Amino acid sequence: MEEPILERVARNEPGAVDEMMSRFGGLVWSLARRSCPTSAEAEDAVQEIFVEIWRTAARFDASIAGEATFVAMITRRRLIDRTRRRSRRPESVALTESSPAPEPNNDGLEVAEEAGVASDAFEKLRPEQQKVLRLAIHHGRSHEQIAATTGMPLGTVKTHARRGLIRLRQLLEGSGLQGLDATGTLGGAS
Repeated sequence: MEEPILERVARNEPGAVDEMMSRFGGLVWSLARRSCPTSAEAEDAVQEIFVEIWRTAARFDASIAGEATFVAMITRRRLIDRTRRRSRRPESVALTESSPAPEPNNDGLEVAEEAGVASDAFEKLRPEQQKVLRLAIHHGRSHEQIAATTGMPLGTVKTHARRGLIRLRQLLEGSGLQGLDATGTLGGAS
């Protein structure tokens, strides 16, 4: 039996990402094309989706679902996120002299407040968890790269990342924020 391509992608094997894109490109493209209003936006979505699949390939578990199901699930989540972002964009309206002044928007304040809460929660994590998550989030490092950089065993890096994210979710939920969704991003369920 052939080893799942996503496991090879998670290990950063040469050529694995190209093979993954060849194998699942049609599936991702067809889903993106149905969801996106233009081909250009679908192309952007496909690129974003494959980056997300590459980042999350280590979470693939063949005993839970097949590779196509895993890819389709991530594709669906990213497309839903894009649709939500698109629907939140304000419509462009030509302003005339008789147009009323826009009302103040508190979204920026809410985002800043949530960012502060998230930052405070992050500071409550154990130092090792902070270090691993900072390298992963801010520097885009893979588990293997973090292990090489820090000298920690790979399993320890994965444990710190997982426990750190779980703890962060608990802290954020305790503070009233929705916490991290299944994709590891702030917000509600996708």
